[in-house]
Amino acid sequence: MSKDVRVRFAPSPTGPLHIGGVRTALFNYLFAKKNNGTFYLRVEDTDQNRFVPGAEAYILEALEWLGIPPDETVGKNEKFGPYRQSERKALYKEYADLLIESGWAYYAFDTPAALDQLRKEAEEAGNTFIYNHTNRNVLETSLRLSADEVAQRLAASEDFVIRFKTPTDQILHLSDLIRGEIKFDTNLLDDKVLFKSDGMPTYHLANIVDDHLMETTHVIRGEEWLPSMPLHDLLYKAFGWEAPQFAHLPLILKPVGNGKLSKRDGDKLGFPVFPLNWIDPISGEASSGYREKGFYPETVLNFLALLGWNDGTDQEIFSLEELVAKFDLGRVHKAGAKFDPEKNKWFNQHYLKLQADSSLAQEFQVILREKGITATDHYVERVVALIKERATFVSDFYDLSDFFFVAPTVYDAKALKNWKEDTGKLMEATAAVLEGIEDFSSANIETLVKEWLTQEAIGMGKVMQPLRMSLVGELKGPHLFDIIEMLGKVETLTRIRQAILSN
Repeated sequence: MSKDVRVRFAPSPTGPLHIGGVRTALFNYLFAKKNNGTFYLRVEDTDQNRFVPGAEAYILEALEWLGIPPDETVGKNEKFGPYRQSERKALYKEYADLLIESGWAYYAFDTPAALDQLRKEAEEAGNTFIYNHTNRNVLETSLRLSADEVAQRLAASEDFVIRFKTPTDQILHLSDLIRGEIKFDTNLLDDKVLFKSDGMPTYHLANIVDDHLMETTHVIRGEEWLPSMPLHDLLYKAFGWEAPQFAHLPLILKPVGNGKLSKRDGDKLGFPVFPLNWIDPISGEASSGYREKGFYPETVLNFLALLGWNDGTDQEIFSLEELVAKFDLGRVHKAGAKFDPEKNKWFNQHYLKLQADSSLAQEFQVILREKGITATDHYVERVVALIKERATFVSDFYDLSDFFFVAPTVYDAKALKNWKEDTGKLMEATAAVLEGIEDFSSANIETLVKEWLTQEAIGMGKVMQPLRMSLVGELKGPHLFDIIEMLGKVETLTRIRQAILSN
């Protein structure tokens, strides 16, 4: 590539960062790092009516947690700052005026009421009102009004917008790095608003001006922006600038049914659609996040990377470094990708197993303390080593290991079916064998108990299942003799005797 690669993630601070936005940020990050380029974040806050306090900080915190922080953003390496569009607004009027002067844009003084009436009339006639070449010369625009009338209206501070003058009778042949060549008929396009009389640009003008001034080489964004591609390409032509290369990512689809994964789908269907917890500062509505649900950032990056991309192999587990090395926009799919919450749990189970037992033990200690349970770090770490293979989240640990900390007081009905008339006597004999063992390690206990069973011609099942039930309360848990070692001789014998008395 002739130019240094510069890509951007440009969210609007109108609420929490949706997981689809996270994937867009990730693909931009991967592309930048693959090409030794720059990944920057620009806050597109020109729509002040939709601005939500805390949203900008949330976006930055989410990217930091995920391990894909921007190289440049608000307050960080502001090479092309400021990085908030609201702080750049003096720029945009200058560029809007340039478009007016060159004939690529015009003033429109139509009132909202007048436009509503035109829409209503079109609807009644079975048509759709489009503000474009078919009517811009007869509406309240500088294309119809004299220069003096326009100047008078502007001097009188009449409300206006500046609209783009879309050329007619052209077929645009545009190139997308994912979708190939795409054709657009300019006669079917509307004349988008670029600038408003309140001094704020619309997304389209601010986006193009900033991408140019910040030297963006590639625009990698969601498929929902595909309809804006012809306008953006024409704006580059209007300014006489070289356009960046475009790549439009496929939609992330609902796990069931049709359509795009929405912000409402997650909590409704029982999984997060945001990276972090979010509480709406206005409504107080709470939405769950992947971090607080116990997902690891590596998990989130891994499953998002495979939503619409693969490296051409069956590999599913990728570190961030591997993703950077293998990422290629040419392998991004055009079709939407189904979101799979269960598969995401599978990824988390994998990454949980990779965590150090000591680290997991510290997380588990928080849960134990909340339950009023005191245990040494060493003991908890040994418990974690035995159960983590079966866990998806640290929050699963207690249900998988409660018996290591609290003796059972009730016994599972299914387990009790294994308690026969002679089981009590067998358990008394088992207790006697265990009491006589000096080296109370798992391997030694297992050897001696199995030797005793063989000598006495006692079936393994007649002892092992009732023994597990006595210690655990049900037929669950890791290797039985590991449990016995962990509990120790005194606690093991106490639980066996309690089970005999109870059954």
